Formats: sequence, C-alpha cells, structure tokens
Amino acid sequence: MKKRILSVLLGAAMVVSTMAGSMTVMAAEEEPLKGGGSNIIYVITPSVSNPFFKTEADVATAKAEELGYEVKAASHDDDPTKQTELFDSAIADKAAAIICDNAGADATIEAVKKAKEAGIPTFLIDREINEDGVAISQIVANNYQGAKAIAEVWVEAMGEEGKYAELLGKESDTNAGVRSSAFHEVIDQYPDLEMVAQQTANWEKTEAFDKVEAILQANPDLDGIICGNDTMLEGAVAACDAAGKTIPIIGVDGSDEAAALIKAGKATGTALQQAALIAQMAVEQADKYLKEGTTGLDEKQLVDCIAITADNVDNLSAFNYTEGGAAEEAADDAAADDAADEAADDTAEDAAE
Repeated sequence: MKKRILSVLLGAAMVVSTMAGSMTVMAAEEEPLKGGGSNIIYVITPSVSNPFFKTEADVATAKAEELGYEVKAASHDDDPTKQTELFDSAIADKAAAIICDNAGADATIEAVKKAKEAGIPTFLIDREINEDGVAISQIVANNYQGAKAIAEVWVEAMGEEGKYAELLGKESDTNAGVRSSAFHEVIDQYPDLEMVAQQTANWEKTEAFDKVEAILQANPDLDGIICGNDTMLEGAVAACDAAGKTIPIIGVDGSDEAAALIKAGKATGTALQQAALIAQMAVEQADKYLKEGTTGLDEKQLVDCIAITADNVDNLSAFNYTEGGAAEEAADDAAADDAADEAADDTAEDAAE
C-alpha cells in the first residue's frame, strides 16, 4: 500500500513539474519582444510606383519620424525572396520594429518568425498572413465589406442586367480572392447579369488595358467591368476610352486617380481602403508595444472601407476620407468670403454716412 501511495505521489509530482515546465515555456513565449536594440523602424511595402503603397510608405515614415524613430523604407516589389533579404537587413540593423505590407500570405510567415526570434516585432498592414501569433498586429481593410458595398453600387448602375467582365488581382494575394468573392456574393444574386470573361491582370494598369482591349474585341457588346483594384480600373477605363465606350466600371482602393475618373463620369465608383489610417495605426501600435509591451488590441484588426461614388468623391484625397471634403470646404470658404465682403460693404456704408 505504501509503495502504491508513493508511486501515486511521485506521479503527481511529475505532472506538477511538467505543468510548471509548460507554464514556464508559455510565459517565455508571451514575453513581449523588446526590439533589436536600435531606434530604427523598417517600413517594407510593395512598389511605391503604385500610389496606394506610396501612401502607406509615406504615412508610416512620417509618423515614425514624428515619434522619434529613424526610418528605413524599402520595397520588396512583391518578390518574397527580396522581402526575406529586407527582413534580414532589419535583423542585422537590430531594428526596433518592422511595418510590412507583405509579399505573400504564406511566403511571409518564415520571415516574420525569424524577426520574432531576433526579438523584433512585426506589424502587418493591408495584407494578412496565413498564421496567427507570429506578427503582433495584422491591420487590414475590411475588403469583404468594401467590395460588397461598391458591388451594390455597380449593380444599380448596370440596371441589374447585362454582360460584364472581371479583372482579378495577384493569385498570391489573399485580398484578390476576398474581393472577388464579395463581388460575386452581390452580383450572382441577379440572374440577368452575365459574366463573359474573368482574367487576372495582376493589379497592373498596362496588363488591365491589354486584357480589356482583347475582351472588348471578343465582346463588343460588353456592358460593365468589375476590377479588383483601382490600378486595373485605370487600365480598363483607358481601354474603354480607346474603344469609344463608357460603361459602369468599379475598383477597390480609393486612389486619387480613380477619384478623378469618377468625377469625369468614366468610372462608377471605388471602395476606399483607408491606407493612410492603417499605416498610421501600425506605427502607433508599434510605438506603444515597444514602450508598454502590448498594443492592448487584438492581433487581427479590420478597418471598414468606404464606398466612393460621384456623391461623395469630393471628400476623398490621398486615401483619406474627410466628412465635408474639398467641395464643402470650398463652399464654406466662398460663404466666408461673401460674409467678409458684406461686412466690408457695411463698414464702407457706415463710413460714408
């Protein structure tokens, strides 16, 4: 009996010891990352030739510098190998943190893990990766909500019927699939809307132009186009212009170029991803995390998009949406000028009297 009791006690002790060991491991894993030791924040994005990514890079850089950090900004050009090299550079520079709009949902995971192992926290913007608990924050636009919202606008512009084509983004980018699914959740409810072509244009303007030009040759009676981003929308509009067509066309991003086309009546609308806000949030969270050991927020964060049409396009500038916008500000300025003129006239009349 004594031997049996001793055996049980030993077993219990081993369990407690194992649990304590597990708890120690968990605690070590949950220790906040301190950064590499320098005051450098790396800002890594796709090519800044795309105004969306340029806005991300510019806003993140400005905010980090405002908070007292040195910034090294670079582009991976959607090349996972180049992105890995940039992460290695950040580690070698003992970066405090990394802000990254990544080059692939799967291809980025190991780079972020490597930074984490070096004590450097990563804050992802715009695009998610397919693993949780590796980055500190993943702050992305609510692409699903935004694409659905602008698809509803497009369906109305189409009169709920007609032939249309879809331009898809890069297959490696989860946003491409999310936006397409959201478009179709709305559009596929209308049996008189027929998709006659669906092609990838890889987020590119020139490729979109070429694809739409060929689609129009095969389908001269095309009634509308849906695009996964605004750069492809630009190419689609240019191809339609060349063919002498003006049809409902939508995109996603909220670029100034798309806004100009909406104002000109050549595009129907876009879903604004608040790139400037998201980039700013990432830097602020990085700063808070480095100082306090936590952001106080969930890792996955969705920022709602705004459907931009001719009705509210004047509120949009540089991926920023301001209630009141340029048109209202201009009206307010005009009203102020009128009031000033009236006041001056009254003063002059009083002086004459």
